[in-house]
Amino acid sequence: MTSAALANLSVTPRIARARAAVLTVFALNGLLMATVISRVPATRDRLDLTSGRLGLVLLAMSGGAVLALPLTGALASRLGAARTVQLGATLCAVGLLLFGVAPDVPLLLLGLFLMGVGTGTWDVSMNLEGAEVERGLGRAVMPHFHAAFSLGTVGGALIGAASNAMGVGTPGHVVPVAAAAWAVTVLACRSFLPTAPRAEAEQRVRRNPFAAWREPRTVLVGVLVLSFGFTEGSANDWLALALVDGYGTSNSGGVLGFAVFVTAMTLGRVLGVRLIDRLGRVAALRLTATLSVAGLLLVVVGGSLPLAMVGAALWGIGASLGFPVGMSAAADDPAHAAARVSVVSSIGYMAFLGGPPLIGFLADHVGVREALWVVLAVLAVAVLVASAARELRPGVVAEEVR
Repeated sequence: MTSAALANLSVTPRIARARAAVLTVFALNGLLMATVISRVPATRDRLDLTSGRLGLVLLAMSGGAVLALPLTGALASRLGAARTVQLGATLCAVGLLLFGVAPDVPLLLLGLFLMGVGTGTWDVSMNLEGAEVERGLGRAVMPHFHAAFSLGTVGGALIGAASNAMGVGTPGHVVPVAAAAWAVTVLACRSFLPTAPRAEAEQRVRRNPFAAWREPRTVLVGVLVLSFGFTEGSANDWLALALVDGYGTSNSGGVLGFAVFVTAMTLGRVLGVRLIDRLGRVAALRLTATLSVAGLLLVVVGGSLPLAMVGAALWGIGASLGFPVGMSAAADDPAHAAARVSVVSSIGYMAFLGGPPLIGFLADHVGVREALWVVLAVLAVAVLVASAARELRPGVVAEEVR
């Protein structure tokens, strides 16, 4: 047996452990996010907040994430992905604890802000490790990691629904979840792949962590992620209402349509790796964007609830690959992955800040279902910039920094 074959045999178990660890931290990240969301109504009632004031309070979490995302690339370059994920998990756990026990709005704001900073830090660094595992395996697996995040949100929502139904108070729900998620995440990070020595090019990026913002390809990948993120976020926020208002179904029927979307998106991420391996990133993205267009058209102009449900499924499949593939594209060159994933995440997450109010403003004038036409325009942008995700050799990508 050759030395190369022996090396592969010794590396394979390590990569397998790292893959399992990354799946775990993605799922736990989704679990904590869903835990917060599941306790928002109870928190509103406990602190006697109006809907308008609650909306402003929740901006603290979004603001913390947006603040952390551009800075995490430089942090991860110095600390490594494992320690940065552990830091993010610690901030999330502390934030969730404060959120759960807050007796007043100031402490609630602090908890949500820490939760946002922790989530942003955790998000960038776990995607960096996911890209490292992907390189080690030599094939696309990033969609599987994002599917684990989706499954984590489902689990968090189910636990939240059960705890609410059983009358468990917010502290009794979130404190054990925060403690368990933190402990498992810290342990899982020990199986991450070790940080490899970085090339001289990375030292230049470290001295100027914002250099990646001047790279056209990186910015275009960010726009790609933003477009697919807007597509996904629009369904999360407005699909159920569009079905209720547009087709006269009940609230439970609208929620069922959203469940169809989420299930389809998760399946798309699980099965999408084969599509990427067969067609390549660019063709897979354009195909899935086309499926989203078809699904949206069925939702908006399908004319019947069954067709709209089919549309929700197509929409979910179509939205499934943009975010994970964009993260893989940003991390093509290991020497610059931290800075570029940070930039792409920062641009992409703007969709979750700007999308809901934009569609809400349009819905006030034309209705929720008709307001979804704007998502079609955003998908057109995704098709145009999909070529930016084409896989490039690390040496070629690195030339962009010079």
